[in-house]
Amino acid sequence: MAPNESSITGTGKKRLRVLASVSRGLSDSQVLECALDQAVAHFHALGGTVHWGGLAGSHEPRLVLTCGLPRTALQAWDEVGDVVARTQSDGVLVRRPVATPTRSSTVMVTAVPLRNSETTLGVLSVLTDGPREPTGDQRAFLEGLASWLADRLALSSPDSGVRQGRWWQEESTDSQLRQALNAVRVGSWEWDIRTGGLAWDEAGLTVMGIEPSTGPYNIDTWVDIIHPDDMPRVMAATEKAVRTRSIYEIEYRACRPDGTVGWMQARGRVVMGEDGEPARMVGTVWDTTEGRLARESVDHALRYMTDAFLAVDGDWRITFVNLSAERLLAPTEGLHGRMLWDLPAGTLPGLEAQCRQAVAEGEPASFDVQWPTDHRWYHVRLVPVPAGLTLYLTDVTERRIREAERRAAEHAAAERTAWIQKLTRTLGEAVGVRDVVRVIAERVLPRLGATALAVLALEDNRLRVIGSAGYSRDLLGRSEEQGPVDRSALADVFEGPAPVVIGTRAEYRERYPDLARLTAGEGMDGWVLLPLAAPEAPTGCCVIPLARSRRFTGEERTLLALLSGLIAQAVARARLYDTAQTRAQALQRLLLPRDLPAVPGVLAAARYLPASSSDVGGDWYDVIPLSAERVALVIGDVMGHGLAEAATMGRLRTAVRTLADLELPPGELLTHLNDLVSDLGADYCVTCLYAVYDPTTGACTLVSAGHPMPVVVHPDGTVEIPDAAPNPPLGAAEPPFDTVDLHLPERSLLVLYTDGLVESASYDIDSGLADLTRILTAGRRQDDLDSLCEAVITAMRPTRQPATDDAALLIASANRLSAEDVATWELPEDPIAAGQARKHVREQLDAWDLDDLVMTTELVASELVGNVIRHARGPVRLRLLRSRTLICEVSDGSLTTPRIRRAADTDEGGRGLQLIAALCQRWGARYTTDGKSIWTEQAIPG
Repeated sequence: MAPNESSITGTGKKRLRVLASVSRGLSDSQVLECALDQAVAHFHALGGTVHWGGLAGSHEPRLVLTCGLPRTALQAWDEVGDVVARTQSDGVLVRRPVATPTRSSTVMVTAVPLRNSETTLGVLSVLTDGPREPTGDQRAFLEGLASWLADRLALSSPDSGVRQGRWWQEESTDSQLRQALNAVRVGSWEWDIRTGGLAWDEAGLTVMGIEPSTGPYNIDTWVDIIHPDDMPRVMAATEKAVRTRSIYEIEYRACRPDGTVGWMQARGRVVMGEDGEPARMVGTVWDTTEGRLARESVDHALRYMTDAFLAVDGDWRITFVNLSAERLLAPTEGLHGRMLWDLPAGTLPGLEAQCRQAVAEGEPASFDVQWPTDHRWYHVRLVPVPAGLTLYLTDVTERRIREAERRAAEHAAAERTAWIQKLTRTLGEAVGVRDVVRVIAERVLPRLGATALAVLALEDNRLRVIGSAGYSRDLLGRSEEQGPVDRSALADVFEGPAPVVIGTRAEYRERYPDLARLTAGEGMDGWVLLPLAAPEAPTGCCVIPLARSRRFTGEERTLLALLSGLIAQAVARARLYDTAQTRAQALQRLLLPRDLPAVPGVLAAARYLPASSSDVGGDWYDVIPLSAERVALVIGDVMGHGLAEAATMGRLRTAVRTLADLELPPGELLTHLNDLVSDLGADYCVTCLYAVYDPTTGACTLVSAGHPMPVVVHPDGTVEIPDAAPNPPLGAAEPPFDTVDLHLPERSLLVLYTDGLVESASYDIDSGLADLTRILTAGRRQDDLDSLCEAVITAMRPTRQPATDDAALLIASANRLSAEDVATWELPEDPIAAGQARKHVREQLDAWDLDDLVMTTELVASELVGNVIRHARGPVRLRLLRSRTLICEVSDGSLTTPRIRRAADTDEGGRGLQLIAALCQRWGARYTTDGKSIWTEQAIPG
């Protein structure tokens, strides 16, 4: 068990710890003697006693153990017994002065009960010189020692080295005590200064090696035993103690009568006579030979141990230094007695502060420092001792090197792991082969010290370069001429799953005499070939030429194998994406107009730009010829990207062309288109602008469903944007749609676009429109719409700014049909109207030199006018247009649309439209603002 140290500090705490550790395996008598020695030493006392009482205090306390003073002298001091008895009965610490038998001096007795939880076993007391009060630490130590001792003695067992009963109750107690004193070799002595008589007790004689039968003894007997080398200092110390009345303490060598030599430690005090002069000196003596030898052995071990060791006193002067420390501190002699701070070691940063702090706190401290003399690292441990400070210096240079290497390896591993994680994430974000190659070039090549790479795919037992960086086109072209069946590094790559590393060009020539063309580039001194393997078979390889020769470690080769797998997965995924993207883009190209139709009234040019992500989108445009040389201009946007949006765009474009062929007005056409989009579901958002231009009048009617209004550029360069709010997008609109009527002067431009052209994350739609109008009016050439489209696209969508949305642009130049090619007549609502129509046709066709069409045109005009007279109502109007074809139109005020039907053999009518369809290449009907118009087209001969 360990004593309670909560209130004990300093040396007292250390004494209790030592006592608790060394008491294991000792008998009770040995424990008691050790405890009494520690109490006397801690109080710097003249001596000490242990008195024992009966069970439950029924007997008078008996003196069972003494230390430092003869038993006979203590027994003569009756007042000591009184103090002990008082302590025994009260059970608390008692401190009281007692007079010596000579009454010439006073001794202070401090007694403490040995009390456990059951009873007070006895009393431990120390006798000090003079009335000086014990310190608080001394009182706490004495009480803690008594408490621990009482508990320890109460646990007597057969294993403790004594009988089961109480050892102090046994017979021959004095004899056992004497045996115990003899065993520990501590004796007492008394010297009569005036007569020279000297008396030792039995233990003292044993320590000194003197036979008891050779007495009486005097001071000369003792002097003859002192070793001659120690005689001067022993005599000086004795004389000083007598003269100054101070505590006498000396260690010396004794030459015993039996011829042996041992070390003795003597301690005593001067006792004054009645005249006030020194009369006697009493004290103790014990054998320190074993301890001295042990210390000398320790000194020897410290002297030659490999770790540096030195000790300094309270003034920081060196008192001990071993050989290793001498080599560190200075190459010269004379270290003893020198100040530690005067040596080169004193210049170490923080050393002095650490030493002073350790001494002030009384606690060990340690730190690492680089020594100035040999520049090696040492672990310095500072251990405060009563006389100063000890320093232990252990060379930890190799350990620090290993730790630095370990930390560097851990840091490199963590950095490598972070790099791999970031590379994996970046490769996962790469969608196409081009993106994968870019990631490898940016993140992998610098780590390998390379500047180029080529990704080769194995197709039909041939190699095809699907991505590269840093390679010349000529070298890539020559590499594709080589197949993996050739005896080269590429063949080895396809035969095994492990990367092939060739550190030098010479190594490659040695392993592969037929140098592969791919590795024949200038500035290549090494190669890394990473297989791109799929689960079933190799699919290609990644070739990375090195700018300089190098050797790869096993760890680096493992990293290359990991890179091979990551790149293989990324390339496989990217190729699937590229394939799907190619198909989607091909689909989109098929869904968009391949060539815009050439119509007399409109000259048009268009461009489509996909988003930077290369995803297909839903933007589209179209130019649709209508009857009477009218032209429909369409542009739309299915919001989103992907195959679904592209497919929806194709469906809507087809629907617009179908509805346009029905000659529906713009508002009605978007109404039908809105129903179609509504049927697709709520996930679709579609905008569309539909405009119809009539080149005979310059009129343009347009309607917008959530789409930006077009830009009109007049011939004089002025720009106009219709000030009309667009209708809601298709699928969310509620018809009817609001239309906008414009008049386009000849040679003006109508510019249709999607929002992806004029709006992005970096600029809003107002800024985009301002830029668009500026570009359209700057150096515009009316006859070169393709160049104008390129200028707009280049300025609005620079390559350095990635676009997140696709864009469509349609520019149409509005032309007019010549007035000489248009003839119009008003006809009466009367049967004679058919004859007038034939007359007007003959005269106009004769003027146009189209005599070959007179007969058929007369018949067509007569039949159409006759149908109006019979089935419809006026006003009746006839119009002929000479353009790519001859167009004949008859308009009336009725909304009834004629329908062609097959007439029976017995029917007298119903064959007029069949005749018209047979004579003309196309015919149809369309609604106008005041009725309808039936038109026909005939090819112009020649």
